[in-house]
Amino acid sequence: MHYSQELDKILLMSILIQFTVIMIVLELIEAKMQKASTLGTMIERLYGYYQKSVFLFFLIHPTFYFALFVSLYLDLLDFYMIVILLMKTFDIFFKIEMIKQKYITKNMERELTSMLELKMAPWMEYLGVIIYVPLFIMALFT
Repeated sequence: MHYSQELDKILLMSILIQFTVIMIVLELIEAKMQKASTLGTMIERLYGYYQKSVFLFFLIHPTFYFALFVSLYLDLLDFYMIVILLMKTFDIFFKIEMIKQKYITKNMERELTSMLELKMAPWMEYLGVIIYVPLFIMALFT
C-alpha cells in the first residue's frame, strides 16, 4: 500500500469517528430539549416550539438533518441509514399528529389521552442515543 492510501484511510476513519461523536452530542442535546416526565408533557413542550414557529419545531430535531447530511455527504444510503431516516421521519410526524389531535383539533381518542399521562422511565430520554447511535455506527462502518 502506498503512503497516500494509508493516509487517506486514516483521514476517512478520523472523519467517521468525528461524525459519530457529533451524532452522540446531537442526540444528547435533542434528548435534553425534549426531556419530560410523561409523553403528554413532552408533546406540550413541543407544542410550545410549534406555536412559536413550525421551523423551530423542526429545528429541535437536529439528528434527522445530520443523518441526512452524512448520508448525502458520504453518498451512503444503506439499510441502516434508511432505517435511521425512516424512524426519525415517523417520530417527527407522530409528534406532529399528537400535537394536532391534542391542541389543534382537540379530538384525541381516550386511549391516546391515557397514554400521554403514563410516566416515562428516566432512561427513556436516552432512547435516541441507545437506538440511533449504534445504527449510525453500523451505517458508517459496514
